[in-house]
Amino acid sequence: MRNTAFLALGLGLILLQSNLFRVIGYLVTLQTQLLGAFWDGTLAGITPSLLLPLIIFMGVHEYSMARGAALSFAMGYLLDVFAAAPLGLYTFTSVAGFVVSRVAGVRLAAQTVLTKVALAFAFSLLEGLIIVILTAIFGGDAARPRALAALVMPHAFTTALFAPLVFSLAQRIHQATIAVPKPTEVGSR
Repeated sequence: MRNTAFLALGLGLILLQSNLFRVIGYLVTLQTQLLGAFWDGTLAGITPSLLLPLIIFMGVHEYSMARGAALSFAMGYLLDVFAAAPLGLYTFTSVAGFVVSRVAGVRLAAQTVLTKVALAFAFSLLEGLIIVILTAIFGGDAARPRALAALVMPHAFTTALFAPLVFSLAQRIHQATIAVPKPTEVGSR
């Protein structure tokens, strides 16, 4: 039940993230057309990763390594498919993010808003670094890693802003799917 709920939440977050990408892309185009001559700042790269805080939540909250890695693999694969990324890129970073957050979860507790934001920011920077490195190694275009590197910091910032919302959704699912032992029926035979 919990695995299905987390997988459904992950799929919903991926769909929401893909629509945010379109809205933010429209805002970037609008900003360029309207303010291009007056403001040289950009909105590029501010699309948050809504799936990453969910993966961090699973790692920090002591899920089994096999179940968490399998869920992270499935969600990363879905993100690869929906994002039209090279197959395996987000699959790898999702599983790596889960494993690292699982290892760090022993020492860190994501209980306050500040720690949730800090964890999401740090793991988003780590994910961005891994993506830039993998793109530099396996990509055919030498300019793409440099272009991606410029987007890592705004992406990490917006991911950190959305992290408390995703953590609270995951916490609700976690609480709703806790197995409560049912009292046995003593007198009925």
